[in-house]
Amino acid sequence: MPFDLGPALLFCPADRPERFEKALERADAVILDLEDAVAPADKPAARANLMAARIGHERVIVRVNATDTGDFAGDLAALADTDFRTVMLAKAEDAAALDAFDERFSLIALCETARGVAAADSLAAHERVVALMWGAEDLVASLGGTSSRDSTGRYRDVARYARSRVLVEAGAHGKAAIDAVHIDLDDADGLAREAADAAASGFAATACIHPSQVPVIREAYLPDAATASWAEAVLAAAEDERGVFRFRGQMVDEPVLRHARSVIARSGR
Repeated sequence: MPFDLGPALLFCPADRPERFEKALERADAVILDLEDAVAPADKPAARANLMAARIGHERVIVRVNATDTGDFAGDLAALADTDFRTVMLAKAEDAAALDAFDERFSLIALCETARGVAAADSLAAHERVVALMWGAEDLVASLGGTSSRDSTGRYRDVARYARSRVLVEAGAHGKAAIDAVHIDLDDADGLAREAADAAASGFAATACIHPSQVPVIREAYLPDAATASWAEAVLAAAEDERGVFRFRGQMVDEPVLRHARSVIARSGR
């Protein structure tokens, strides 16, 4: 099953049911979170909220706790009493552990630890995985670090490596890749820059933690008018050409045409 929910995926704590519908209205899809966004004492209530939720399950992802935690069994049991079938597994590290989910579920493996990033290839290869996502803060914490970004706000090399590896391994196995959240809520420019880079690099979506970030991500993933116009024109020109050809001073071959097709797909034309 392809992953095509849209570019802006909004996290929503599962212990805040009053936010579920509004979050779904504002984003392309909502990630109901049973993991880090919920305090340990509130997890039973969060599961109850999940089971009681009456929102469209097609655009809902449920993030569950890691398989080696005491909360995972409860999360799995709660899911069984719902129609939600797209699941994000926190701190995914072992492809064999994904077999805890049966064929009803489509999985997003969240590679957010050193072991998870190292296992991105085997996680992406799992038959029930439809996408990989990476996470910066848990990754750096798993390495004993203190910050995923430098003083300029840019990702450190280790975070950029993890981002690239998850994207490449997802693509190598025909799966989608989801970019990490931008935790500085006041840095709209930084979010726009990273989301635009994510779209141009091949990510299918970017996760976010506040509704104000949704329009920024959507705009970044939408090609500008000039780029969309170029894509339409070069594809039209290709219909009368054979093999490599020159177009507006640029050499055009099949990879360039694939870029153009991706632009058209993202523009909705």
